[in-house]
Amino acid sequence: MLKLQTPVEIAESDIKFSFEDNIMLLGSCFADNIGKIMKDMGFNVCVNPFGTLYNPVSVCNSIRRLESAVPFSEDECVRMGAGSQLFCSFSHHTAAARATKEEFIDNANAALAVASDFFRKASVVVITLGTAWTFKFNATGEIVSNCLKRDAKEFTRERLPVNICSMLLNSLVGRYPDKRFIFTVSPIRHLKDGAHGNQLSKSTLLMATERVVQDHPGQCVYFPAYEIMMDELRDYRFYAEDMVHPSAQAVNYIWERFCDFALPQAERPTLEKNRKAFLQSQHRSITEKKEI
Repeated sequence: MLKLQTPVEIAESDIKFSFEDNIMLLGSCFADNIGKIMKDMGFNVCVNPFGTLYNPVSVCNSIRRLESAVPFSEDECVRMGAGSQLFCSFSHHTAAARATKEEFIDNANAALAVASDFFRKASVVVITLGTAWTFKFNATGEIVSNCLKRDAKEFTRERLPVNICSMLLNSLVGRYPDKRFIFTVSPIRHLKDGAHGNQLSKSTLLMATERVVQDHPGQCVYFPAYEIMMDELRDYRFYAEDMVHPSAQAVNYIWERFCDFALPQAERPTLEKNRKAFLQSQHRSITEKKEI
């Protein structure tokens, strides 16, 4: 038979997740995609409470904020660029922006309180790293989670080296011996970095996650979402219209491989029951809209 794919062989994970776990997902928009599926399937999840994060520094800073639960202050409010009148912070994605400082702070701190409580109880943390490129706000030297559409001249763009990425991740994991970590590298290409720049970035993240997994056996594992997309699903029919993001079909396929990787067989009947219930609820929702 003609071979049309190069399957990525994945050993079963030593670290498992179940419907009993509290699972925190942080990182790139691929974490958003998988987190949404997990929520729809009835898992106890908290997904990107600060919005989508991309680089290791932002992920680590966000987790420290969850640990400390220090409320956001007016001093951290920033007016967005590009003529926007909205307010946000350099710790958040633009989706968190609001019309006034007061509204932003109220919403940000309400989300922080809920997420901090969830993080303390979380037994599994799934981290999806998107890029090793960072943007440093020149006025303060802070590496930001998002540039908030402000003038590029206000930032310095730098790529983190492997040793800094691995040091950050090793320090993070070492702080929480009671938690299990699943690392992935996002399969979404950052073509604004250039094709070669994207490859350098992804290679940096792959080397860094390899080191942290080696340094923390039994507490950390790596799931090859990036490799599945690049090799097994490399045909463009598995990409969205922008030819960068995975299609819904690709996301669902990687989710199935993720379950094969880390979901115990004993949990499969519950997953199937929840999947059917979710599909039925979606069908009822569509039917109700048509009737209206």
